Parts: sequence; structure tokens; C-alpha cells
Amino acid sequence: MNRRAVAAGAAALAMALGVTACGSDSGDGDSKTIKLVAADYGDKASNASKIYWKDVAKDFEKANKGYKVDVQVINWNEIDKQVKNMIQAGNEPDLLQTGGYADKVADDLLYKVDEVTSAKTRKNLIPSFAKAGEVEGTQYGIPWVSSSRLLFYNKKILDKAGVKTPPKTWDELADAAKKIKDKKAAETPYALPLGPEETQGETMIWEMGNGGGYTDPSGKYTLDSAENVETFEWLQKNLVKPGLTYSNPASTDRKTAFADFAGGKVGMLNGHPSLIAMAKEGKIDYGVVPIPGKDGPLKSTLGVADWMMAFKDGGAEKEGVKKFLDFTYSKKMLKFDEMYNFPPVTQDAMEQMQSSGKHKDLEPFFKELPNAKFYPLGDPSWDVVSAEMKKTGGKAAQEDPKKVLGDLQKKAEEAAANK
Repeated sequence: MNRRAVAAGAAALAMALGVTACGSDSGDGDSKTIKLVAADYGDKASNASKIYWKDVAKDFEKANKGYKVDVQVINWNEIDKQVKNMIQAGNEPDLLQTGGYADKVADDLLYKVDEVTSAKTRKNLIPSFAKAGEVEGTQYGIPWVSSSRLLFYNKKILDKAGVKTPPKTWDELADAAKKIKDKKAAETPYALPLGPEETQGETMIWEMGNGGGYTDPSGKYTLDSAENVETFEWLQKNLVKPGLTYSNPASTDRKTAFADFAGGKVGMLNGHPSLIAMAKEGKIDYGVVPIPGKDGPLKSTLGVADWMMAFKDGGAEKEGVKKFLDFTYSKKMLKFDEMYNFPPVTQDAMEQMQSSGKHKDLEPFFKELPNAKFYPLGDPSWDVVSAEMKKTGGKAAQEDPKKVLGDLQKKAEEAAANK
């Protein structure tokens, strides 16, 4: 199971990568020093994640005499590459907060969650997200932040087009999009971003609406299932060819679709909570409803999570790592969620956010979290499959879906065989 290759003579690289953004120096190998590497969720200096982690480290050290926390915050474009270099250099952090964990489980690098958290902490996690952190029934990934998806619509645009109620089915969505086009109420009636930024997200949402998806109950890939092919045939016939969405969905990224919605150019699209702030900044009077499926609203939507994980070969003692995780998940999650307007992954933060009255805009997303469905995150081959989907998956909206999805299925089966 352990396929890790340790690069010889990489001490200089390890030292270079050990520069910290905040916290104390852990270069002496002190087992009382906990090294954490975390992703930066901020988009400006005032909301940089290092501000949050500096506060967490300070409060943890105050509550746990003798311990030090060394935090390195890395932007999303660099974190995976830098962590890979750390691992190859034998310089693993004690804790890592980033987007995925399964590849590290495959390399036998991580503690099981029950080894580094208390029963109280584990019980406090929202069950659907905790389960998404499992590989073959054992949890290795601890959910850090969560997100679900809903259909956003521009109220002014729908009203101008004469659409009385938001769509609940695919046919209703296509009909509403046609009315928007006929009335010239928006530049793009429905935004369908199938570009490389997040092809796998929009694809899964639509396929779920037709009873499809990426795997069968046993975990085998089903990318070219009859349901999935039918989904893209419907999209081509009812949205793409009639000109009710972007002319080339395969080259259109989510960030473009979100920016267009915030700019008043889009009537409808599938979105997550970060679109709320963008819509408000753009002064868009928007609404959200469950995502339409072929025959009715989806009963469960796409769930996305980022993860915290603990490395077995980090330098800190396991007991200290456990203390830090229990402290953070019991006392500091609400602050992070409110800092970035994220739906929570812990039940106590959920209760506080629901009862405070300050997060009305997130309540529709809260309702979706318990029934969210996820990518096959626990399969080590998923990273490879996801990357392939980002390259070519969007072509299924304009080319032969059976061929495009069939080619992806072959690559998925190869990746699964080599995991």
C-alpha cells in the first residue's frame, strides 16, 4: 500500500519549505511543537487565513502550556505542489488542511481519525461529511469546511421574461431559459460552466438529476452509464443547440459564470455559498431553490468539503496533535465559518449559526447538508479521474456524449486498476 518515494539528499529543500507564515520555529524537532500546513481561503490581506490561524495558535498555546504551534499558510495554487515536495523530502507536517486526503491514505501516511480525536469531537461532526472522509469504512479525513449547491436565479430577469416561479424540472428550466432568450432579458439564460475549473461539479449535479452519477453502489466507476449519456443528450438538445447557454460550455469556467451572474448577465445557474457575497456586491436581487432534476427537484445535492488530516511521520507527539484538533474543532470552527461565510461541518457551529439570526442567506444551504452526496473522495484513483474529466468531460455537451464519456470510463478503469 505504501508507494511513497523518499527523495535522498533533500535536506535543503525541506529547510526551504519549512519557512513559516506565523507561529514558532519547529526546526529543533521538539515533540511539543505542532507543525500545521493550511490553505489560504482569503482573497485580500484583511481576510487572509494566517490571521485566523495565528489566533488559534495563540489561544491553544495559552491553554496548553509547553506546546507550540508552527503554522504555514499556502495559497491554493501552490499548496498541493509544496506538500508533495515536503512528503518527498521526508518533512511531513503534523497536520495538513487542504482539498483532498485519499492519495495520502494510499501511501499509508495518515493517522486514522479515531487515533487523533476524541469521541466527543467525532460525534460533533455532521455525519454526511464525516462519512465522506472514509476510505473502505475507516475515516482518515476530518471535514474542515463544507459547501452544497442550489439553483440561483435573478428575480428581475425571470420577472422580465414572464417566468412566474423558479423551475423544478429540466423541462421547466429549458422553458424558462427560452422565455429569457425570447424576451432578451439576459445575455445568458442559463450558465453551464463545464470548463476545466470544475467540470466534475456541474457534471455530477446534472447526472444526479437523471439518476446517474460517477459510481455504482459497489464503488465501480459508471461514467458512461446510459443515464449519464442521456443527461448530456438532453443538455445538447435543450440548452446548448438552442443557444440558451454559453456557446462553448467546455471552455467556460465557474468563475466566469459566477462573475456573469453577479454582473446581471445570467438568468440562472447552479451555485454555492460564495456566490451570495458576489451577488450582493453586484446588487443582484437573487433567489435560491433546490436544483431541478429530470422529473423534480433533487432530493440530495452535491456536497463538497475540504479536509484536515494528521500525518503519522510528523515530529509532534500524537497526544499533542489530538489536543490541538479537539481544541480547534470544539472552540474555533464557528470563527472560521463566519470569517468566510461557509456552512459548518460541526453540529454545534451549525446550531449557533442557525440560532444567531445572522446567517439567513445560508439557511437554504444548511437544509441541504445532511443529504449531500460527494465525489468518490475515498478512492485514491479519484484525483486522476477528476483531472481527466477537467480536460475533456465538458466536450460531452457538444460532441458525441457516448464517445466522450466512454473514453473517460476507460481512463477511470485504468486509474482504478493502478491505485
